Amino acid sequence: MRRREFIALFASAIGAWPLAARAQQSVLSVIGFLSSRSPDEPASVVAAFRQGLNESGYFEGQNIAIEFRWAHGQYDRLPALAADLVGQQVALIVAAGGDVSALAAKTATSTIPVVFTGSDDPVRFGLVTSLNRPGGNVTGFSLIGAALETKRLELLHELIPQASAIAALINPNYPAAESQLKEVQEHADRLGVRPVMLTASTEREIDAAFATLVQQGAAALLVGNDPFFNSRREQLVALAARHALPAIYNQREFAAAGGLISYGASFTDNYRQVGIYVGKILKGVKPADLPVVQPTKFELVINLGTAQALGIEVPPSILLRADEVIE
Repeated sequence: MRRREFIALFASAIGAWPLAARAQQSVLSVIGFLSSRSPDEPASVVAAFRQGLNESGYFEGQNIAIEFRWAHGQYDRLPALAADLVGQQVALIVAAGGDVSALAAKTATSTIPVVFTGSDDPVRFGLVTSLNRPGGNVTGFSLIGAALETKRLELLHELIPQASAIAALINPNYPAAESQLKEVQEHADRLGVRPVMLTASTEREIDAAFATLVQQGAAALLVGNDPFFNSRREQLVALAARHALPAIYNQREFAAAGGLISYGASFTDNYRQVGIYVGKILKGVKPADLPVVQPTKFELVINLGTAQALGIEVPPSILLRADEVIE
């Protein structure tokens, strides 16, 4: 090859390189991640989500990109955040943090696939037609969190049998709030304890709720399943410790942070499975053909250090059933 021809060929290759690079970047599938929570709180679940993607052959920065949108516990921000992702023409939306996120995503688009996680009752709230055959562009994972409030109340009563009054903290802005209130009130009557029903949807209201439950003589507390409460984990655990109040929560992370007891599905495993579902859809599977998955295993976690600090002797009946005991 002549020197002049070589230089010309080299120059054309250099000039084509940016175009090739842009072409490679253009094949990235952009995933929208819509969450009712805050970015500084769910590091473990986002890591689990990425793990599920990796297991499906998708790696951030290589063949996918992720656009995160966080509502910081302000549920009224979700519709605008969902619309923004639709405007970005993302390939798929992950709706994380309960029914509020899923409903916002479903309202924003009828064509972009949506994979939700954390829904209490996706059929009841109109997310899917049925669990086995979702129909439309939406599918995902139900944690049936609100449906477990009666089980949590039973565990708390078993742990603190002398409590004649048990408080329940519910977020009135959560779609399942009404059913949560009803279930707790009815089951408290069956257990023979007086329910102290409290609501909170802001940090200040959480502080006020604790003051009220102390005034009303509640000897224990059930913190309702709600993404906003999950994002206020440190505040809730600290208030329970300050008031020497035994409390039960919906996820392991509360007990790991110093909460007394938790019972619910594994959030990290749930988000890993979401990543796998996303991978399937990116490979061509339709959401309508992917059934909604419900958890089959629930974690009971006890923090013995917190129990000792509260002067509580955990009965063997609970210790033997515990999936994890934190010393």
